[in-house]
Amino acid sequence: MTDAVPLPSAADTQATDARRQLADDLVAAAVLRGRFTLRSGAVSDYYIDKFRLTTDPRLLARLAAALAERLPAGTQRIAGTALGAVPLATALSLRTGIPSLFVRADAKAYGTGKAVEGVVATGDRVVLVEDVVTTGGAGVAALAALRETGAEIIGALCVVDREDGGAERFADAGVRLDALFTRTELGLGD
Repeated sequence: MTDAVPLPSAADTQATDARRQLADDLVAAAVLRGRFTLRSGAVSDYYIDKFRLTTDPRLLARLAAALAERLPAGTQRIAGTALGAVPLATALSLRTGIPSLFVRADAKAYGTGKAVEGVVATGDRVVLVEDVVTTGGAGVAALAALRETGAEIIGALCVVDREDGGAERFADAGVRLDALFTRTELGLGD
């Protein structure tokens, strides 16, 4: 006797269709073709314009909803890297009611001189949100800045993992990167 494979439920099918539609809409809205130099210095034949993702309120709301489903239990703060992930962190904060933080690439040279903006206390359980992860350099630097505040990093989320070593770099920093989509899933390639 063989084990029967259960058929997907209507809810599972609907969720899969919604995910596929979100992927298609993301590619249509934000993927540019040409020759681009990435933050990492690598050259690519496609570019994911994060601002096309985060300045469209309908797409941003859908991305926040999808990211909210992946937030680890016990998340107390949602941190977004400046500038690209700030809208994602804000939308996710509005969706979940969890306060947000913004992580600068460099501490301000004026005012409070902080690298992390917002209220964070020692031991707060923080999830870092990124837009597009390539090699993970900016995200890992943000993890270090957050750790300097005494925050406990319990995870990292991104919209797209370009699969260029970023997830491994996050893992080396002790944090698992959970991507809504990978380059492979979106049908992108160099």
